[in-house]
Amino acid sequence: MATLKVYSVGRLTKYVTESSIKTLRSSIYSTSIRPYSAEEKTAEAPPANEKLPTTIEECHKQIETLANEVNTLKQQSKDYEDRYKRALAEGENLRRRMMKQVEDAKSFAIQSFCKDLLDVADTLAVAAESVPESEVTESGGTALRSLHDGVRLTRAQLTQVFNRHGLVAVSPLREKFDPNLHEALFQQEVEGAEPGTVVTVSKVGYKLHERCVRPALVGVAK
Repeated sequence: MATLKVYSVGRLTKYVTESSIKTLRSSIYSTSIRPYSAEEKTAEAPPANEKLPTTIEECHKQIETLANEVNTLKQQSKDYEDRYKRALAEGENLRRRMMKQVEDAKSFAIQSFCKDLLDVADTLAVAAESVPESEVTESGGTALRSLHDGVRLTRAQLTQVFNRHGLVAVSPLREKFDPNLHEALFQQEVEGAEPGTVVTVSKVGYKLHERCVRPALVGVAK
């Protein structure tokens, strides 16, 4: 019986001691945390730098002011967007023009060289047509036949070279007169020909990639 009492008293003492320690710890923790929380809340509170409206009229005025500012910013944004789009369009147009100029430079770089060769082509044409085929056949000379065939072959090869590089002959006989491609030397009345029709080609013209290099010299019907 005495042993049981001693055991009960020991448990009671232990329980009282643990409860006191827990209460003391809680008291210390609360004392240290509360000032920190109050300071933190005070620091987080935003300072009242702006004066808030106190009446309905002031609220309406402030709303109107803010609405005007929003409209102004929207207009500025629209202006900047329009300028940006115009700048993009101008840049794209400039890029296309530069590409077109580069392509034209590549295509028409041989224009002056072609003009110089046109005189050679005219000379070969005159030489090939100066001796008719009938006279070559009747004479029967081997040398004359070889010369005639050589001139014609050279003329054909030169025409192929011209076509390969985009240089095309313009012989507008019986076609409508085009001032961009033809140059009228004279006008004459021709029976059965419509006015403004090319009736005579004095000199063949040439165009390089649809650009007139030399106009054809023609006679036009009245």
